[in-house]
Amino acid sequence: MKILTLGLIKKMPKIKLITFDLDDTFWDVRSVMMNAEENSRKWTEDKIGKKINWGSFEDFMQIRSELIKEDSSLEYDLGMLRKKIIAHHTKKYFKNRKDFDEFIEDAFKFFLKQRHKVTFFKDVIAVLEKLSSKYKLGVLTNGNADINKLEIGHLFNFSISSTDVKSNKPNQGHFLRARELSQINFNNTLHVGDHPLNDIWGARQLGINTMWFNLNNIDWDLDEHPPVEFKQWSDFINLVDTNYDN
Repeated sequence: MKILTLGLIKKMPKIKLITFDLDDTFWDVRSVMMNAEENSRKWTEDKIGKKINWGSFEDFMQIRSELIKEDSSLEYDLGMLRKKIIAHHTKKYFKNRKDFDEFIEDAFKFFLKQRHKVTFFKDVIAVLEKLSSKYKLGVLTNGNADINKLEIGHLFNFSISSTDVKSNKPNQGHFLRARELSQINFNNTLHVGDHPLNDIWGARQLGINTMWFNLNNIDWDLDEHPPVEFKQWSDFINLVDTNYDN
């Protein structure tokens, strides 16, 4: 296990706020999105009554890229991006605009419901329950998962999505809003996530303490100062207590 040590710092600061990423930090997002996509496509075809040529994954990414090129806000507004992708595949089946708009909303609601069918990594909820009695907790996500739809919302003081700040991590928006909402300095904040760039590097640029959820044992190659890392949530609380003046 790698522990960050920075020359003159002998004792790490006291942590008052812990913020967390969601996708691939609390659950495996690939399986969630694959199931949501598959179930949503079946729902769409059942409602329309026709088989749809969805194309390949490469086709999906090309459509996504073209939509974002037309409207850069779709890079962070994943809900609207999803609606436009649904519309791209289904608009030819509708003549009435009102019916089409209602269908898009219903299709998106179905997708979002499927998107929230997550399986938490072992010990995540138990750890959050313990932490919530000692720290302020927040969520900083580039995705569109809603903690209040996952029955963990009561454990957090706030949740910030990319739509809220009109940008994605590693940009500063999420982190600045967290400081604004919590009124806690970056020096007393710990951010936890799986993504080396979006989570760890992004937080470090503002002087925020970090812990890296490294489930797949990826090598740290962004700089010469690897962060504190863990791959089992059962280790997390002990790591916080060990590495910070709490």
